[in-house]
Amino acid sequence: MKFGFFSSDFSDQGLIDDGAWKFCGLSKSQRMFAFGGCFVAGTILSILASIIRDNKPSGNVAAFAIIYSCGNVISLFSLTFIIGIPKQMKTMFAPVRFWATVTYIVLLALTLAMSIWLKNFVLSIVLVIIQFCALIWYSASYIPYGREIIRRFFGSCITSI
Repeated sequence: MKFGFFSSDFSDQGLIDDGAWKFCGLSKSQRMFAFGGCFVAGTILSILASIIRDNKPSGNVAAFAIIYSCGNVISLFSLTFIIGIPKQMKTMFAPVRFWATVTYIVLLALTLAMSIWLKNFVLSIVLVIIQFCALIWYSASYIPYGREIIRRFFGSCITSI
């Protein structure tokens, strides 16, 4: 198994874990609805963050970053309804996606810290964009050949310039 940021290994894919959330008495269909609900709620929060900012650089930078980051965390948490919390933690820090996870968490913390304490709009937007890219790269590690598809797409874009 490769250990690195650009690894495409996908042997540790999370599958539905019947024991996950069993203590809550949730059936598979209820967990699928919970997954969908959390994912949609997180996406709505991330979009709502842009609306709250009022499309002005002087908008509330801290509120924007907090709501956007919370939306991402809720979307990421939604997967636990399918594979369970222990398996989610195990797969998040598996060698194939260790650096993608660490990068995403560090960017999440940096986005919040810079937005709350520095209130620098441009820096917050740059960190949100990089955070989004890190989330895409992390998510692609769960899709067989997902990272390879991204690499080839951007590789072809660069060579065509």
